Amino acid sequence: MKRLDPNRHDELKKVLNSMHKKLLDKNGVNHAVVGLLTGDESFKWIGAAGKVDSIGREMDAKTPFFIASVTKLYITAAVLKLVERESVDLDRPASKYLPEGMMDKLHVHKGVDYSHQISVRHLLTHSSGIPDWLEDRPRGGKSIVDQIGMEEDRLISISELVDMVKSKLQPHFTPAAFEDKKIRIRYSDTNFQLLIALLEHCFDKPIYSIFEDFIYRPLGLSSTFHPGQPGSESIDRAAFWVAKMPFDRPALIESFRDLYSTADELLIFMRALISGDLFEKPKTAGLLINNWNRFSFPLDSAAFRLPSWPIQYGLGMMRWELPRIYSPFKRIPPVVGHTGVTGSWLFYCQAYDLYLCGTVSQLYHAPLPYRWIPQLLSKIEKFTA
Repeated sequence: MKRLDPNRHDELKKVLNSMHKKLLDKNGVNHAVVGLLTGDESFKWIGAAGKVDSIGREMDAKTPFFIASVTKLYITAAVLKLVERESVDLDRPASKYLPEGMMDKLHVHKGVDYSHQISVRHLLTHSSGIPDWLEDRPRGGKSIVDQIGMEEDRLISISELVDMVKSKLQPHFTPAAFEDKKIRIRYSDTNFQLLIALLEHCFDKPIYSIFEDFIYRPLGLSSTFHPGQPGSESIDRAAFWVAKMPFDRPALIESFRDLYSTADELLIFMRALISGDLFEKPKTAGLLINNWNRFSFPLDSAAFRLPSWPIQYGLGMMRWELPRIYSPFKRIPPVVGHTGVTGSWLFYCQAYDLYLCGTVSQLYHAPLPYRWIPQLLSKIEKFTA
């Protein structure tokens, strides 16, 4: 493991400032936030600039932004807290921990009902075959994403979105057999909506209260929250954009059940997650970084908009390394963590013991982390010892 050279921190800050400013020059990027933290906390850098919203207020490091699917790391952490308490078994059917009837007829593939064979592990690893409630299209119809802006803004409950999946969408494949060396996976937000329902059913309280008990309070997080949770209405937050337009669908945003947070609090959370400090048993963190499976090449329109090859997925966590074909003379070390559709990211790079986070809050730049992080790591390598 290489570490940042403490004698060159000032030089590195200049490089980070330059790279951060270049993010703001990208088409459609109204603000950019970048954060770095070493595992020993000897180096920390956060940059935030641009406009908070269409009004033009200045972005700063204290303004929470929408982290999108980076939230899946928090959901996974909460589920694993239940696992280490032996309240949930990863390999038991998810239906055992969900409201009665929620899984019924959810996964009927080629005439066979696999709904009650889907385990908690299937949901966490995206190996269930359950379609994505947002991106997948019903035959002859449009996806929820395609319909944004065409229908009135409204809140969609988990029960409603599950019913939509049952009635309008088809499973992609049978649930994985984990005894196989390689398993098929396909990204589906429905898996994690079901995990939220599982958590809420097990605790008989809303997800934001569960996160408060398991994550926010233990880590001292005060600027991380779900939209729509009591008390969040008055919290100032950054907008995110679709091309030139701010995404102004507050009820739908609440339906995503994703978080707002700051760079500082993302780094605090990720360090506690990877180190195991978040858990009662430090070995629990090891479950996150074992048994990686690679997403396939996208072969349909929905898959093109979802995480796919060469990204790998473990238990609620991505692993990504730039293929050597794109960097034949220099290996870029892998990172683990998650990205979001708004061009958000939260990663850990073990090679440099470094935590990385950020966002550009632009749906048209969802793939940006996979281009920008390798550039960043390539430069950081020069400042290690």
